[in-house]
Amino acid sequence: MKVFHAVAALLLGVLASPAFAASVGAVPARFRWLTFLVFGLIIGLTMYVTYRAAKRVTSASQFYAAGRSVSGIQNGWAIAGDYLSAASFLGIAGLISLYGYDGFMYSVGWLVAYITVLLVIAEPCRNIGKYTLGDILAFRNDPKKAKTVAAISTITVSIFYLTAQMVGGGVLVKTLIGIDYEVSVIGVGVLMLAYVLFGGMVATTWVQIIKAILLVVASILLVIFTWAPYGFSLPGFLQAAVDSANVQGQVTKLIGDAAKTMTPQELGQRFLEPGLYLKSPIDQISLGMALVLGTAGMPHILMRFFTVPTAKDARVSVLWAMGIIGGFYVLTLFLGLGSAINVGQGEITRIDKGGNMAGPLLAQFLGGGPESLLGNLFLAFVAAVAFATIVAVVAGLVLASASAMSHDIWVGVVKGEHATQEQEVRAARVSAVIVGIIAILIGILAKGQNVAHLVALAFAVAASGNLPCVLLTLYWRKCNTGGIVAGMLVGSISAIGLVMVSPNMTYPIIVKAAQEKAIKGADDALAKLNDALAAATDPAVQEKLKTGIADKEKAKKTAQDTIIKLGDSTTSLVGLEKPLFDLKNPGLISIPLGFLAVILGSLLYRDKRADDMWDEMYVRQNTGIHAEAAAAH
Repeated sequence: MKVFHAVAALLLGVLASPAFAASVGAVPARFRWLTFLVFGLIIGLTMYVTYRAAKRVTSASQFYAAGRSVSGIQNGWAIAGDYLSAASFLGIAGLISLYGYDGFMYSVGWLVAYITVLLVIAEPCRNIGKYTLGDILAFRNDPKKAKTVAAISTITVSIFYLTAQMVGGGVLVKTLIGIDYEVSVIGVGVLMLAYVLFGGMVATTWVQIIKAILLVVASILLVIFTWAPYGFSLPGFLQAAVDSANVQGQVTKLIGDAAKTMTPQELGQRFLEPGLYLKSPIDQISLGMALVLGTAGMPHILMRFFTVPTAKDARVSVLWAMGIIGGFYVLTLFLGLGSAINVGQGEITRIDKGGNMAGPLLAQFLGGGPESLLGNLFLAFVAAVAFATIVAVVAGLVLASASAMSHDIWVGVVKGEHATQEQEVRAARVSAVIVGIIAILIGILAKGQNVAHLVALAFAVAASGNLPCVLLTLYWRKCNTGGIVAGMLVGSISAIGLVMVSPNMTYPIIVKAAQEKAIKGADDALAKLNDALAAATDPAVQEKLKTGIADKEKAKKTAQDTIIKLGDSTTSLVGLEKPLFDLKNPGLISIPLGFLAVILGSLLYRDKRADDMWDEMYVRQNTGIHAEAAAAH
């Protein structure tokens, strides 16, 4: 417990440091204390939960699976907490506020993903697994080979997703309340390590539950205040979006010359139709495949099914998760459109180009604006929930990686399953520290980098490598060790390779050309604005023109800085001047390759153990007989 108190003191030191409060983001200086107060309350609550949980973690089962003591309803909330990341809370609302209908399609894709989990994954995995993805694959295949490839895949997927969360956390929290990027990343890392190190799955589960409840409460409050002026009428609310000058202006900006022939009403209606953001149907299909199938292969999601006592609880947990996640994603429609109507895309993108500030800025607006106490209190609450969201998701990913390193590699492969409970828990905590330090370092080193492709990579690797192996080992008798190894390697390598040569990467020649075009456009616009300013006599018009000039000069400076940053480089990270693969997400190609590799590998490899264990696995995955014994290491 002394170590726990030391970590808590370190975290409070970070929060109180001058760097933490050095600059101001969306919150004015005089209201900054509100943000720190709300942050402190939420962090204090989660640290207290971790302190209580630490007293219960005395065995490997408690550390990895919370002793299989989590109820179905509790696990459903925890799954929702794991799944509703900052990308869900901030990113989707931002996409809807900027692109309308197309942004909402992400909500639909992520919700549908849990149907796959419910129908084919949840119950069988809980019945045959112990703690990790490796345990599922090792049940009827060669344990050492299966656990080795499973651990590599788990760590790969987790690191990709983890890096994106750490970088996103650093950028978003800095934008929200002005915390220095490096301090923000360190704060996320220290808090996350406290959850995992001391509380294991017990603390991580309850932190996820708390975070999910806070997220749902914050979203419901925002939606009530946003929707109430329209009498809680959906047609009325959608019509308000169509009639909004902000929305009509954004559509004009997105479709360019085509807007000249459209009426204001037609422009507003266009916002509620597809095609403003997702322009390639093939890319949409590929992305949808990765989202729907990748979720069922995400290691930190699969681990959740080992925490419940019965197969029935596994099914119940997925049903609750689907209800919570589905309800939340419906709310994102109101958050995004409400931001578009009330805040406006100009203000949203001024704070953050990707639109991630749409939800928080809506909260500030609904509370009375940037100069009001209530507005900044509401913003502080949303900011704190966003911070808790990032930390909780990172904690789940670190626990999955640490479990793969300690349970699969050290205990399963190195020690040959001969390790005491105390040794395994110690190994898990050491692994968590290693993964946590790596996450913090990568997060700091990746400052300013575009890591959006890492999210695509995480889901693509999970869908292409993990899911084919899990699905076929559960439901195909001929699947064996050869297929598992081949599927993991081919699926993962093809997904990573295709992303590395896709439009997700930075191609300096293409970027420079686009920035030079932007500079020329800004120069032309500045010339016209300066001429108009020289001729203007009305002070209001002059002020408006000066604002336009400042915006264009800022855009020009950004483009120039981008060109300077690229320097003399002409090729991407892998030496290409332009993409070889046109799809942003490789799922359409890499997922079938993963399934094909499992099938061919299994047919070409002979494995008596896989065949002999089929009947036992078939009975156990469908009945749950002896599943409880798996937790007794």
